[in-house]
Amino acid sequence: MAKSALLKSSIAKKYWMALTGLFLCLFLAGHLAGNLQLLVPNNALKFNQYALFMTTNPAVKILSYLTYISILFHAIDGFLLTYQNAKARPIGYAKSNPSANSSFSSRNMAVLGTIVLVFIVTHMTNFWAKMHYDENMPLMTQSIEAQPGLKQEYYVGTQTGQFYQTEQVEVGVHTEEHNHAPKQFKLLNRTELYHAQANVKVADLYKDLYKITIAFFRDVKYGLYFTIGYVLAMFALGFHLWHGFQSAFQSLGLNSPKYTPSIKFIGKAFAVIVPLLFAIIPLYIHFTK
Repeated sequence: MAKSALLKSSIAKKYWMALTGLFLCLFLAGHLAGNLQLLVPNNALKFNQYALFMTTNPAVKILSYLTYISILFHAIDGFLLTYQNAKARPIGYAKSNPSANSSFSSRNMAVLGTIVLVFIVTHMTNFWAKMHYDENMPLMTQSIEAQPGLKQEYYVGTQTGQFYQTEQVEVGVHTEEHNHAPKQFKLLNRTELYHAQANVKVADLYKDLYKITIAFFRDVKYGLYFTIGYVLAMFALGFHLWHGFQSAFQSLGLNSPKYTPSIKFIGKAFAVIVPLLFAIIPLYIHFTK
């Protein structure tokens, strides 16, 4: 067995590859549970509450860093192992019928993993990076009928019942003009709302990841392409999980006549259901305008 380029012991490599893979499966399940809220119409508040929790809760932050490390380890070690195995056997067998001895998924784990990795990078660029670093990230607003027939836009605070009329919030650098009445609030640090005169913080506002997500898949020019690309990536993920899930248990030595059939069944069900539900989300968003 080839030694890992990241770990000296091949046994350690085998265990870490399996453990990081299974940890990422748990991450997928949790991430899916949150994203399924996008299938509920007009569910901006609940989804943005989920997004805020995932980006601010200390325990979730620790799990996030573990996830990033797991992804990097799993990807780099997998690529290097594939290279080392190919280098160790530079000349193919005289007779070869791979389809008779192995599944499509097991023969193409590196290719499928590469597709999934590219998807993760682009996915984080389009959503995670915007959520954390984009200065133009929109804030959540809600239209409220203040008077019969008269609706006004309000920023939504993270505490129940907090609403602030957008027209009363100064965003960015204020230019004093004699014909402009001073505004009641000012926005600092992207999401912190302060009383303009007393300079006292009154609320934290939600970043509107829901709006960003819906707009991404409904984009007039590229929305269909984004949706198709997402669905194809989920196909690759499904094939990767089809072999990888049960292979992880085998690497950990947990295969036995008693448990292996159940592990295989759960693994195949996970490989079908999770990517399928992920794929349904952009399809639903794009085609239910």
